Amino acid sequence: MLLYSKERLWTIDDLAQYLGIPKNTLYAWRAQGYGPKGIRMGKYVRYAAEDVRAWLAQMKAAS
Repeated sequence: MLLYSKERLWTIDDLAQYLGIPKNTLYAWRAQGYGPKGIRMGKYVRYAAEDVRAWLAQMKAAS
């Protein structure tokens, strides 16, 4: 069971702004199975801030 903080989930726009990359890049990454884990909610995808930060930490550790 996933437990998330009370911080609101991020939209694709939020994530693009946070990472400083275009939304189209995020869409392409998602199609390739790359990038932070998204949560599908009907026709929407949302991102938990802690998942994004964990993914960034992984990227940093791998470099």
